[in-house]
Amino acid sequence: MSTGEAAGLGLGVGALLVLLVPVGDWVPDWGQAGLLVRAAGCITAGLCVLLLGWLHRILFAPLELLRGPDDVGYIAEGGRSKARAANEVRRRRKTGDLPPVYPNGWFRVLDSRLLQRGEAKSVSVLGEQVAVFRGLDGTAYVVDAYCPHLGANLAVGGRVVGSCLECPFHGWQFRGEDGKCVKIPYSEKVPEFASVKSWPSCEINGQILVWFHCDGSDPEWTVPEQPEVTDGRWVYRGRTEHFINAHIQEIPENAGDLSHLTQLHTPPITSGVDLRYTYSKMWEFLRHHWKAEWAPESEPNTHCSQMLLRHQLTVFGLHWSLLDVNVVVRQVGPGLVYMVFEHSFLGRGVLFQCVTPVEPLLQCVSQTIYYQANVPALVPKFLLTAEIIQFERDVMIWNNKKYVSKALLVKEDSAIQKHRRWYSQFYSENSPRLQHQRDTLDF
Repeated sequence: MSTGEAAGLGLGVGALLVLLVPVGDWVPDWGQAGLLVRAAGCITAGLCVLLLGWLHRILFAPLELLRGPDDVGYIAEGGRSKARAANEVRRRRKTGDLPPVYPNGWFRVLDSRLLQRGEAKSVSVLGEQVAVFRGLDGTAYVVDAYCPHLGANLAVGGRVVGSCLECPFHGWQFRGEDGKCVKIPYSEKVPEFASVKSWPSCEINGQILVWFHCDGSDPEWTVPEQPEVTDGRWVYRGRTEHFINAHIQEIPENAGDLSHLTQLHTPPITSGVDLRYTYSKMWEFLRHHWKAEWAPESEPNTHCSQMLLRHQLTVFGLHWSLLDVNVVVRQVGPGLVYMVFEHSFLGRGVLFQCVTPVEPLLQCVSQTIYYQANVPALVPKFLLTAEIIQFERDVMIWNNKKYVSKALLVKEDSAIQKHRRWYSQFYSENSPRLQHQRDTLDF
């Protein structure tokens, strides 16, 4: 229940109780003052409901924060709106000499819990519109959204029939498994070639993923399962969603850019996300300290890399070991990252960070946290809040920078070049490139 819903419920209860009071029974004994006392009591009851709803949201409900493409990372000055500031940056910013815009690999399209049995949703991914639907047997499928008959979007008003998706325009039914049309209600025969593209997909760790390869090759690796999430030992505690106006490689490259941790993430989370003010003297007594190591994994997991991250907090120069956190960050392919948190007495949990290209220079970054069920919800919600603040500082950089293919690096930046060599394995000769700054893709 949101705070607004709780407020409405609380005040509604108060108002209802006032209306239900038999005024005629009360006026003779209490008069006008008695009626006011009764009304005040009802309003107090409503406020108590509001308070309980607020406390429930803080203490128990998952934290969910969904940011729009213009909400974070732009400076709106001189009376400009956020949307106008974002559009100006996107229009004027130089892109640089970009790598291919869509690497080969697994990408998240939707969280499992957001797709009910018999439901279909339209999703933008990798420059395409896809229909994601769950068959009546519970299996999730991903197919191209547009019907080959006359172009209707199958997911907008389309009906799930068994393991097929029915077009809302003329009732053609397409099988989720292979995209083949199996029924045309007004035709005796279905043409052999009538079909939509069916995307290779899997459902794991509470997420629906699709496989993309520029040459149409089959999946080259499988996504590892997080057993604690699958068997319910770790429970869902919240998610966030951001849209980043940058090339996809910019985001995971932070793992190799170890020196940016000191510059960008040393100021405490209390100093906010606007980089113009994060070094405010008000919060100088608080400091985050980071130690990190990054390296690619060896065969057979060369598509994976690992970063070991250690966090410490100092207050007036004194180390508070109570807030030490160790994080093992494992990247699987170009768009999936698993961050396993381990705290000395507050237990363990995992944050799934998924980077999915929506368009060539627009990435959807989803972060979903699961934590030990016996740990109070406030703990993972605090960790997710801290991650959001630190992450949105990066967003301000990504949204305004250009990609430098021949970066000017010093010896201490060697991990950046190593990360770029490792990431290059996800591009093929035919991987699509952005030829012009505005809108041209060369396949």
